Amino acid sequence: MSRIGKEPVKLAEGVTAAFAGQTITVKGALGELSHTMHEGISAEVKEGNIIVSCADDKAFGAFHGLSRSLINNMVIGVSKGFQKQLSIEGTGFKAVLKGSELLLSLGFASPKVYVIPAGLTVTVENDGLQVTIKGCDKQMVGEAAARIRSYYPAEPYKGKGIKYVGEHIRRKQGKKVA
Repeated sequence: MSRIGKEPVKLAEGVTAAFAGQTITVKGALGELSHTMHEGISAEVKEGNIIVSCADDKAFGAFHGLSRSLINNMVIGVSKGFQKQLSIEGTGFKAVLKGSELLLSLGFASPKVYVIPAGLTVTVENDGLQVTIKGCDKQMVGEAAARIRSYYPAEPYKGKGIKYVGEHIRRKQGKKVA
C-alpha cells in the first residue's frame, strides 16, 4: 500500500462525488471531471472524505497513490481551479487573443496560432506580455502551458522567449572578444 494512497481526500464544500463501477465523477462550482480507476483500485465516500483502497496484490500498489492524487486534483480543480502564468520577453514579442485562438508574435514570418481547448480560459495581460491559463483540469492546464511555451522557450543568452512566471533561466556568458 502507498503512504499517499492511505490518506483520505477531503471533499470541499459544494463538491460531490459519484461512483459508477470503476469511474468516479466529481462535480463542483467550476465544472465536472471524471476518471476511470485501474481495476484493482476502489474508492468510497465516508463522512465527507473519499477513501481510496487497493487490492492486496503488490502490482496495484503503484496505482494506489496515483489514483488518490488524481482524485485529490479533481476535487481541488472543481472547487478552486488551477492556473499557470507565462511571461513573454523579447523585442516585438507579444500575444493576442482572437476568439478561441491565441496568436503569438515571436519573431517568425507569421504568428504562431494556438487553438484554445474547450474547458480552458486564457487571458492576455500587460500589453500581450503575460498569458494566464485557467481551468479545472490540472493536466489540461499544464499541457496547454507547455505547448504554448514550446513555440519559443526562453534561450540562455539573451533570455528572450516564453517562460513560466517565477522560472529562473540560467544565463550563459556568450562570446568573448580577444
